[in-house]
Amino acid sequence: MSRHRRAHGRDVDGILLLDKPGGMTSNFALQRVKQIFNANKAGHTGALDPLATGMLPICLGEATKFSQILLDSDKCYEVDACLGIRTDTSDADGQVVSRRPNHVTRERLLEALEAFRGEILQVPSMYSALKYHGRPLYEYARQGISLEREARPVTIHSIELLSYQGDTATLRISCSKGTYIRTIVDDLGEALGCGAHVTRLRRTAVASYDPAAMITLEDLNRILDESLESSDGQRDGIDHLLLPPDSAVSRFPELRLAGGQVSRIMSGQAVSLAVPGAPAGPVRLYDSTRGYFLGVGEVEGTLLKPRRLVRSAQVLALLQPVGDPQDLPVPEEGAPEA
Repeated sequence: MSRHRRAHGRDVDGILLLDKPGGMTSNFALQRVKQIFNANKAGHTGALDPLATGMLPICLGEATKFSQILLDSDKCYEVDACLGIRTDTSDADGQVVSRRPNHVTRERLLEALEAFRGEILQVPSMYSALKYHGRPLYEYARQGISLEREARPVTIHSIELLSYQGDTATLRISCSKGTYIRTIVDDLGEALGCGAHVTRLRRTAVASYDPAAMITLEDLNRILDESLESSDGQRDGIDHLLLPPDSAVSRFPELRLAGGQVSRIMSGQAVSLAVPGAPAGPVRLYDSTRGYFLGVGEVEGTLLKPRRLVRSAQVLALLQPVGDPQDLPVPEEGAPEA
C-alpha cells in the first residue's frame, strides 16, 4: 500500500449505526470506526455524553454530506433519574451539590411530567458542548466560570414513565434536536422539590433508523478480524455493515433523472420542472437508469436546484455533456418519511 493511501485511507461511503459504549467520548468512538474501516473521511451526527450509550450514526465518505440532516432529526432516549440528589453536571459524573429527602409518589411524578410535554423552553447546562467565543461551555464550567445562557425552544414529542422503584425513575423521551436530557431530569427534580440527576442514559433511536441495526465496537472488531483472515487483509469485507448514504434522507420525496438531467444537476445547474405542482422543498435525487443516489435537491416553484450532491465513482461515470433539460416526473404521492 502506498504512503498516500495509508495517510488518507480508502473511499468508502455509508452510515454505521454504532452502539456507543459508556465511558467513551463520541469523538473517540468516531476515530475508532474511521480506523477500523480505514476510511478517508468520517463524521458523527450529534455527540453523546461519555456516560451515555446507544445509537451514534457514523457517516463515512460521501455520507458525511448528510450528517447535518441526521443532527437535525428527532431522537429517542431511555434515562434513569435518581431523585433526591442533585449534581453540578446533572449526571452521575458530577459533584453532589445538594441532597434532599425524596417523598415523591408515582402520582406526583406523573403529574410533574405533564409540564415537560410539547414545546418547552430549556436553559442548556454549563456542562454542555455549546460554544461561547469558540470554546465549549464545559471548559468554562471546569474553571468555575458560569455564563448567562438563553433559554432555547425544544419539543418533547412524548415522555413516559416506564418504572419508579426506590429513588429511581426510568423515563422514555422522544424529542427534537438540541434537547438536553440531563437538563430535563434536573428541571424535573427541581419541580418535585427533591433534586435529581441522570445515572443512566441510552439513545435508542435517531430519525427512523432501526435500533436492531446497531453494532458494538466489539462486534465490529470481531467481524473485521474474521474478514481480514478470509480476504488476504482486505477491509471491504465489513462494508456490508454500512447503510447507504440515502438512508439519511429517506423522509424526503424522490425524483429520478435522465442522463442529461443528471449531468446538469451534477454540474451545479438548475433543471426546469415540466409539470408544475411538484412538492416544494428537499427531494432525493436518483439516476433513472441504474438507480444511483445523486444527492439532495430543492424544488422551488418550477425549478429543481442542486443542494448536496454525491461524488462517488459510480455517479461520476454517469456524467455526459450537458444538453437541454428534459421533462422531470412529479414525485409520487406517499413518499416515505423518516
